[in-house]
Amino acid sequence: MFVKVCGLATTADVDVAVEAGADAIGLVISGTSVRGLTRDRAAALAAHARAHTPARVLSVLVVNDTPAAEAAALARELDVDALQLHGPYGEADFAAAASLFPRLWRATSLKERPDTRVGAYGEEVLLLDSPRAGSGARWDLSLLDTARPEGTWLLAGGLAPENVAEAIGAARPWGVDVSSGVESSPGVKDHDRIRAFVAAAKSAV
Repeated sequence: MFVKVCGLATTADVDVAVEAGADAIGLVISGTSVRGLTRDRAAALAAHARAHTPARVLSVLVVNDTPAAEAAALARELDVDALQLHGPYGEADFAAAASLFPRLWRATSLKERPDTRVGAYGEEVLLLDSPRAGSGARWDLSLLDTARPEGTWLLAGGLAPENVAEAIGAARPWGVDVSSGVESSPGVKDHDRIRAFVAAAKSAV
C-alpha cells in the first residue's frame, strides 16, 4: 500500500514520515491552508527529503490556488518529484503545467463529478478527497460503487490511524493520503500518529 503523508512543516516531520515507511511526503503551498509553506521553506524540506533521509521518498508539491503554469515552474525550481494540482484545475491547466513539469498528480472530489479515469488529464496519479480538502471530514465511500478508479489512485479525506485499514478494505485504493488525521492541532503533525497511520495502512489487506 502506497502511503503519502501530506502537509509536513519541519525536517523532523519528514524524518519521522520516512522512517515510518511513508512512500511520499506532501509539501503545501497555499494562501488558504494552515499547512501552507513559504517557497523557501518548501525548498528546504524538499532538499532535506532528497539528501538527509535514510531512504528515498517522493516529494510532492501540493497547490490549490496557484495558476497551473506558475505551479509547474515552481515545482521545477524546487526540484520536487511531482506536482499535485488540487481542486478546480481543468484539462487545459494540466496541459499548461505538463509543458513545464511532466510528473503531475490530480486531486479532486466526487462532488465535482470528475473524470475518474487515472490519466484522463495526463496525470500519473489520481487522488480522491473529501469535498473539503484538509478538513479531516470523512466522505461516503459507497459513492465509489459507481465511480471507482482503476490503477494508481489515492484515497484521502478523514483518514486516521484508527480507520485507515477499514477504509482501505472498503475503497480498495492503490494508496492513501493523510494530513489532518495525523495532527495534534491544525498544521502540527503528531509523530506517533504518523507512525501509527503508516503501520496501519501498510498492514491493511
